[in-house]
This record gives sequence, structure tokens and C-alpha cells, in this order.
Amino acid sequence: METNGYEKTHISSKVVDEGTHNESFWRDQFEDAILYLFKSAIKPPRTFKKARIEDGDFLNVQVSDGEYHILFYNSKIVETTFIPLGEKTTGRSHAVVMKPEHTKTSFSENSESALLQTEGISVKIQKDPFNISYWYKGEEVISEKNGYRRTNDFETIQFNLTEDEVLYGTGERALPMNRRGYRLKLYNKPDYGYETHSELMNYCMPLVVSSREYALHFDNIPLGFIDLDSKQDNTLTYETISGRKTYQVVVGDSWPDMIDKYTDLTGKQPMPPRWILGNFSSRFGYHSEREVGHTIDLFKKDSIPVDAVIIDIYWFGKDIKGSMGNLSFYKDSFPDPERMIRNLKQEGVKTVLVSEPFILTTSHRWKEAVKNAVLATDSLDNPGRFDFYFGNTGLVDVFKPEARQWFWNIYKDLADLGVQGVWGDLGEPEMHPSWLIHATGTADAVHNSYGHEWAKLVYEGYQKDFPDERPFILMRAGSSGSQHYGLIPWSGDVNRSWGGLQSQPAIALQMGMQGLGYMHSDLGGFAGDNLDDELYVRWLQYGIFQPVFRPHAQETVPSEPVFRSDKAKHLAKRAIELRYKLLPYNYTLAFENSRSGVPLMRPLLFEEPENNMLLTMADTYLWGADFLVSPVMESGIKEVPVYFPGKSDWFDFYTGKKYMGGSTIGVN
Repeated sequence: METNGYEKTHISSKVVDEGTHNESFWRDQFEDAILYLFKSAIKPPRTFKKARIEDGDFLNVQVSDGEYHILFYNSKIVETTFIPLGEKTTGRSHAVVMKPEHTKTSFSENSESALLQTEGISVKIQKDPFNISYWYKGEEVISEKNGYRRTNDFETIQFNLTEDEVLYGTGERALPMNRRGYRLKLYNKPDYGYETHSELMNYCMPLVVSSREYALHFDNIPLGFIDLDSKQDNTLTYETISGRKTYQVVVGDSWPDMIDKYTDLTGKQPMPPRWILGNFSSRFGYHSEREVGHTIDLFKKDSIPVDAVIIDIYWFGKDIKGSMGNLSFYKDSFPDPERMIRNLKQEGVKTVLVSEPFILTTSHRWKEAVKNAVLATDSLDNPGRFDFYFGNTGLVDVFKPEARQWFWNIYKDLADLGVQGVWGDLGEPEMHPSWLIHATGTADAVHNSYGHEWAKLVYEGYQKDFPDERPFILMRAGSSGSQHYGLIPWSGDVNRSWGGLQSQPAIALQMGMQGLGYMHSDLGGFAGDNLDDELYVRWLQYGIFQPVFRPHAQETVPSEPVFRSDKAKHLAKRAIELRYKLLPYNYTLAFENSRSGVPLMRPLLFEEPENNMLLTMADTYLWGADFLVSPVMESGIKEVPVYFPGKSDWFDFYTGKKYMGGSTIGVN
């Protein structure tokens, strides 16, 4: 027993000794591996090698891990692209349509830096430590903090911010005007029933605009994030899963000048048809030809002007589910659509139809779509099928030339029938599985440009087949540069509440500063069953001074004034009549936007850029240059405090009362 005990003890001791030895060995190996990984993760600093002008066109800056190409579009727009060692430039811009102009430049270099100058913006390359900065009128505009690098799952680039600059941009968000402090995702997504706060919505744009009157456009579309100094260390960070390592810096001598230059780069909004500035009859939705005609008859009976009717999903099916993708009239409910459209036109009313990019497997067009290979696919090149609210479906691959033509042929047939507007819904796309594969990349790589490309194919179809018509293209999603293809954005499925109304001016002002000057809301609110005549009237009164006057809602509560109470109908009619009285003025605003990119709704900082109080103000704004608008956005309000910009005196539109500029006064 003792021997056995000793042997057991000895054996146990030996095991412990060997275990200790092995533990030490593996700990050393593990620490070496961690040290190696740590060294691998922290790459050596980027170092300057040389800089030279290539082909008289761009500055090539060679560094230790790649090269930069720096190109001027003109003296106020410069583009920088980083190309890592072993890689080539990837893809074309989704947004840039401008061709570089001949820009006079001068290049100089010394032991510390290289400098590429124009009569406007200049680029300074600091050699050690390596850094790129952008200058205008002798002042630094912005500089890189850390150039493009791969970190974990993202490619990132960082910029230095000043402590006091206010940041706008990143697309459509229900947020305060100053978006500094947020880290915002770039992935177009609807937010049903939002009110005063929504960080992720239908138009996510890789664009930041600063109160220092410059724009920074990340010319890349895949999923990512923009961090607007969320760590409060004066750092702006762009993160993306893949794609182009290109950005443009745009400067200006004023807000309108900077927006003019940005929309030179990404394209001006074409002049829309005059009738889109009038009143729309719209709801979710009209179930039949008879219901459409009856509604328009009520507008005529009540002498309420109306220029267009929008017909939602029931034009192609009886029920909400099961018929999406038919994209042809459901004859039981719309027995003679050509006659309906013709009769409406004789009444001065244009017809607009909704469409979605989803082709349900139960729709009439499913077999046609599969046969023509127009759908996004799975990894085995089969049509990708997935379930969402409306049914089992595929998704039109708007990045594929054959699919674009197939989709356009449907719109062309409808236009030949007399339809005069396209409403593209669910185009984020609302459901877009990551495993789907498109002609130009994976779902996550192309998602944010889906609505943009959809609008583009419609616009280009009109240019080719109906060159004398100005198209109306209403889309729920898009990206930077979408304005160039006539896209008219709206702010999604906002809640029918005071909170929903309160978020709208800031959303529209922000989007106008980013080139999309026609952002507007469903007047009266879309989501929910709230029957509130005061809210409805206040929203329509605000709508007089938003780019598109389009009441729209779920049908449980009517959006059209002809179905509201007598008092609400009377006040709505007055609002609509004022909208029509302003048509010459509003049409001029549309013309100005098509020429200079200046939005129809403008923040007060356009009037007083040096007034810091106005940098974050949205509850009072300018409609064009001549109307100061302060909508009522709370129940029971009898008086609103209004700031009157100081460069002018202002006169009450209704009473003629004069208000001194530079004052804040309560107005009834």
C-alpha cells in the first residue's frame, strides 16, 4: 500500500511537473503569437517616397504602402484616391458625373512638404510624419488624421475636426441639425412610424457637410458607418466593408456656392414638370377605378385644385399580399384603365402608379422574370427567393443591363397608356438578404445604390423614348447624386403625430444641403389611426412651403381634404389655394435649383452664415430667398417666436406688418 501510495504520489508529481512545463511552453508560444499579431495589427506609419505630376493630369504621391492620386475637377473641387500596394483602382463612381475641367495648377516641393496649388483649393503633402491637408484662402479646411487602413472588418479613414464646427449630412435622419457626436450606419432602411428620433432611414449618403462651408464626399457605396466625433476627440471617421478608397473635398465662398459646386460634381436636378408643384390626391390606397373617379369628382365639386392622383398597389391586385410584381392593371377593379387615364387627363389630372422591385413567385410576371434572368441570384446562379411581408419573392437586379431594359419596358408600356409619373416604393430595398448576388456585386456592396440605379434606369428610359417629357420619379431610397436622375425623395412612413411633423423641417433642410432639394413628407403623416384635424391642418399649412404638396396616408384615416370635417376641409382648401397662388414663385425656385443646386427650403444660416445661433435652427427656415417660414408644430399654439434674419426687414404676408431684422418676436 505504501509502495503503491508512493508510486501514485510520485506519478502524480511527475504529471504536475510535466504539466507545469507544458503550461510554461504554451504560454510562451501564446505570448509570442499575441506579440506577432499585435505587431501585425499595428502597421508601421505610412512614409512619403516621392511626388510627381503624371500626364499633366493628377499628382501621384508614392508612399510606403501604396500611392495617392490627387485630381482637381476645378479650383473648388479636389479628389483623392488611395491605391494600396498590389491593388488597382476599383469600380466607377456611383455619384460623380462631372468631367475634370482644365485647372491651372502649380507644384512645388521642399525637404518638408510638397504643395499642389490652384487659384482656389490647395493640397499640402507633409512628408514626415506623412499627412495630407486641404487649404482654401490661406486657411486649412480639413486634414487626414489617419489615411485609409484596413482594421478588422472595415477599411477606415480619419480626418481632423476643429472643436467648434457643426456637422450636417449622412443623408436622411430624424436627428437634430447638428449631427456631431453620432456614429451613423450607412445602410438604407425604412423606419415605419418614426417620430422625432431615427438614426437609420431610407437615404443614407456618404457625405458630410461642415459649418465651415466645405463638403466631404466619400465616393463609395457599400455598407459602412460615418462616425461624427462620437468619441469627442475631434475626429471624423469613415468606415466601409469594401470598395473605392476615394473622396472629394468641395469648398465654396458661401453656402449656395458650395452646394452649386457639389451639385456640379454629382449632377444638377433636372427641371421637373410644372404639375408636381400642385396638389396630389393620394392614399394607401384606391381600390378601384370607380373609387379614383369618385375621389377626383369630390375635389372638383368642392373646387379644390388637384393636379395628379397616385394609385397605390391595388391597381395590380385585389389584396395587399400575393400580387406584387404583376405590374399590370387588375381588370376586375380597373376594367378600362386607358379610359380612366384619358378621363382624368381631360380633367387636368395626371396619373401616377406605384411600383416595387419585388416580383412575387405568385405574381403573373414570375415565370417571365425567371425566363429572362432579370432577378438577383443565389450563389448557384438560381433566382434568389426569400420571404417578406408581401409574400415569397425575387428582386429585380437593376444593376444588370438586361434587367434594366426589362423593367423599363414595363414603364414604357404604362407611359404609352398615358401614365405620367413613376412612384418607386420599397427601393432601399426593404428586404435585401446579404446572400443575394447582383451583376455588380453582393447585396451589401450595392444595397445603398439600389434606389439610385432604379431612378437612373427610369430617367434614362424617358430620355431615350420620351425625350420631350419631364419625368416625375418619386423614390423612397437613393444616395448621393440621385438628384441628377430626377429623383424626388420623400421622408418615408412618418407617424401621424405631432412628433412626426416636428422632425420634417430638419430632414428636408438637411437633404437640400446634400443636393436633394425636393425632400418632402407625406402631408398629414402616414402611419397610424390618429384622426386629428388640428394636426392635419397644421401639416398641410407647413406643406405649402415644402417642395411637393402631397397628402398621403394609410386609408384608415383619410388623407384627402374632401373626406375630412367641414372645418378641416375649409382650412385645407385655403392652404391648397395659397400653394397655387405661389406657383410662379415656386416654379422659379425649381428653375434656380436646376441651374445652381440651391434647395427650395433653405436653413437660415444661408442668410447669416456668421450667426452661430442659426447653425442648428430648423423650426424657422427660408422658402427661397424671400419667404421666412415658421410652421406651427404643437397642438394649441397661438403664438410662435420667430427670429427675423438681420440683413433685411420682413413683412407679414397676411397683414403687411413690418418686423425689424435681427430680432426675435412672438407672432400670432
